[in-house]
Amino acid sequence: MRLTLSTILIRGGHEIVGEAENGNQALSLYNDVKPELVIMDITMPVMNGIETLSKIKEHDKSAKIIMCSAVGQKKLVVEAIEKGAKDFIVKPFDELRVLDAINRVIGKVMI
Repeated sequence: MRLTLSTILIRGGHEIVGEAENGNQALSLYNDVKPELVIMDITMPVMNGIETLSKIKEHDKSAKIIMCSAVGQKKLVVEAIEKGAKDFIVKPFDELRVLDAINRVIGKVMI
């Protein structure tokens, strides 16, 4: 999943400043790097995406986070949005949908 997203982001002109394998790493990396945007899976080992989202938002209410979900995780997607996720993208990824969500969340106008 990370490789696919990385490819989409790079093709879309975005810079990747870090990658994490689990929720704990994502939280630590967020605190170190303070990225403009986080794309995070709802399902992750150690600490799931909902918990990680909540912890990031506790420390940085302005954090911009897009959650990834598989089809059929509607309840978790709703919970993520309620906890502060700015958008969600569904796996398998559609490149145009991913880039549209990213650009909308970071406020980048596409011509």
